Amino acid sequence: MQITLDGFVAGPGGELDWAMERLDEELFAHQEVLMQSSDTMLLGRVNYLDQAAHWPTSTQPLAKILNAQQKIVFSTTLENVDWENSRLATASPAAEIAALRAQQGTAISVAGGSRFAQSLLHEHLIDEVRLYVHPIALGEGIPLFAEQIALELTGSRRFANGTMLNSYRDPLSAASRAGATVPAD
Repeated sequence: MQITLDGFVAGPGGELDWAMERLDEELFAHQEVLMQSSDTMLLGRVNYLDQAAHWPTSTQPLAKILNAQQKIVFSTTLENVDWENSRLATASPAAEIAALRAQQGTAISVAGGSRFAQSLLHEHLIDEVRLYVHPIALGEGIPLFAEQIALELTGSRRFANGTMLNSYRDPLSAASRAGATVPAD
């Protein structure tokens, strides 16, 4: 998740220009590596619509990875999804995630969308939170965190443009309670 120093994932009107202008080759290359380690992506409705409008026709290297991944969309208003390898969730996030964890595969990622991520964090359904913290403060905007949550830092990496990737684990998630380790970056 791209985030500002003051905890926002977008400006007050959903603006992402602050992040887009900082996404350089180094950050894109790192995101490609991370996304290659995942075969399933969870999305809320708004994020799905934004990404489905961009990635299917994109020529960026990340497009091939994202288009190939299984995408599960959580929405109470969408009736169908047409981005390649997408399906609407048929159960609650907890039930869908439990079913996915029981299958063979690699990591499950959450592609963003603050309200969707907030709901998953609230239920401790995210084992690891990776935040690309950009050295910019917006003063106002759409926050990632809507309530207090205690996370444990597992790793950090500084990029040349000043962005920091901080990885955290949720000690109350199912994987943490089961004793699974979260890889550090």
